[in-house]
Amino acid sequence: MNIAVDAIYPSDTVVIREVGLRDGLQLVKKFPSTAAKQDWIDIDYAAGLRHFEVGSYLPASSFPQFADVDTLIGKVATLPGAFSTALALNKRGGLNALAGAADEILCVVSASEAHNMANARRSREDGLKEISEIIALRDASARKPVVTVGIAMAFGCSIAGKDAVPIDEVVRMAVACRDLGADVVSVADTVGYGGPTQVRALARALSRELGNMPIGMHFHDTRGLGIANAAAALDEGVRILDASLGGLGGCPFAPAATGNVVLEDVVFLAQSMGFDVGVDVEKLMAVRAILSREMPDEQLYGQLARAGLPLAA
Repeated sequence: MNIAVDAIYPSDTVVIREVGLRDGLQLVKKFPSTAAKQDWIDIDYAAGLRHFEVGSYLPASSFPQFADVDTLIGKVATLPGAFSTALALNKRGGLNALAGAADEILCVVSASEAHNMANARRSREDGLKEISEIIALRDASARKPVVTVGIAMAFGCSIAGKDAVPIDEVVRMAVACRDLGADVVSVADTVGYGGPTQVRALARALSRELGNMPIGMHFHDTRGLGIANAAAALDEGVRILDASLGGLGGCPFAPAATGNVVLEDVVFLAQSMGFDVGVDVEKLMAVRAILSREMPDEQLYGQLARAGLPLAA
């Protein structure tokens, strides 16, 4: 079964992806039970979310929080119109993702050579080669999930330096991913170095080079600019945004990487800008009770949770 990219990411729709179940749980000391994660998905879904990044194909001995990735993929499959994404950092992960029936496989390469070596222990060119092998496996399989390539450190690198990742290099990497057969390219501000001006410039450059290819952006709120950056991305026509419930998340191989931009706040932002994302924010915030119960020592973020929704007239 070939999964059409425009079925998952329609070009005329703003898609907000819940990445809390994967990216949000990378650094936590305690994580929710599988049953609690399923409840998390159910509440997200009832609130209107349809895109779930549910885990990574990594060794369970090192990342036990993702040992139930196949169970969660199966859970999402029971929800009409919902889509699951699983991270595959290498060819073995790609094989497991194909066997696990995810709708979307997320591969990652860094725009920074230093970060790619720290994160994946290989050069960027070797990383691209491995992604090409995963895409070839996808193309040869009976199931053909969407393959998205996330480009980490696209707005600066906390290892190599803020100005060590020029826009032209990010665009070069994105074009290389497209040419390998990727369906979607998503660029990440892994350590929160970007600002709205940089976001606008990169979005425009990517649009010029990639044409109608779906482009996503993934922001961290390390320096408080996550929402401003999301607004700039939407203004420039980016229609796929990642966000994490309660602002959970961070990269274990990126110094000073803190949480993702807050899911609830991004939904509220998109709605305030006139985009119908089909999500009930008040229902969505109910998931925070699960996180507080299952991970009582984890700090949750969010301006909407602090201040509440505006009063109706």
